[in-house]
Amino acid sequence: MKGNDITNLILLNIGYAVHYADWNYQNVNSPFARIYLVKEGKAKLHLHERVQELSPGHLYIIPPFTLHSYECDNYFALYYIHIYENHFLEQRILEDYFFPSEISSTPLTDILVEQLFQINPGRELSKYDPVEYDNPNTLMRTISLHSHNPFYSIIETEGILLQLLSRFLREASHKFETTENRIKKVLRYIRMHINEPVKIDELAGQCYLSKGHFIRLFKKDLSITPTQYINQKKIERAQLQLITTNLSIKDIAYGLSYEDISYFNRIFRQYTGITPKEYRNTK
Repeated sequence: MKGNDITNLILLNIGYAVHYADWNYQNVNSPFARIYLVKEGKAKLHLHERVQELSPGHLYIIPPFTLHSYECDNYFALYYIHIYENHFLEQRILEDYFFPSEISSTPLTDILVEQLFQINPGRELSKYDPVEYDNPNTLMRTISLHSHNPFYSIIETEGILLQLLSRFLREASHKFETTENRIKKVLRYIRMHINEPVKIDELAGQCYLSKGHFIRLFKKDLSITPTQYINQKKIERAQLQLITTNLSIKDIAYGLSYEDISYFNRIFRQYTGITPKEYRNTK
């Protein structure tokens, strides 16, 4: 049995960094999550049009596909952890929840982070500028390193990552919570067929409901329409491909069953605030 057959969370990087007013990067947007454990000093994280102070004794998380910037004008020391999650799963922790950006650390979380660092030697960043490590070639190379680790190390690593995430999940909320089993089945179907044309009539048929009844039930449970949900999931997949592949925007759109490139560009901008070209050029 291979470790990557059953594990969903992949550790990309972990290290301890000391900065002297040199942690200043703008408009960072990655397909992986970041967790920071601050040890000394202070810095600022510009996130969701607000400023989050980073201070010792706290853990911070930045989910994937989250535009953010860093500001540091003095001494600042922290552990950094980069986590990639399998994007071809029905359920994804890092993308499916609204996380609190800050939680208090504990002696146990400090021990867990230190243990994670010790059992994953050589995962430090050689350069801290996101342009240097946050690109398709580096990302794919780092993911491949994970599969070459001993199986016991992969299991221990994911166990620690899950424990750290569980601390944030205590105060998190699910983006699309539903107790309706028929809707859960539809959500799984959409994710597993996101590259295909997803017809509302077919989804309604899976629930044995009329199209109108299905749309009303879906919107009642998730507060968005089925079409809005499908487009959101397709645009998330497009974001991943724009960052991790060299596919043209046209090929990405066609691969997600958007036959009209203008429509794809419009939908992409609606969900991200920028065009696919602008999104790729931020990397």
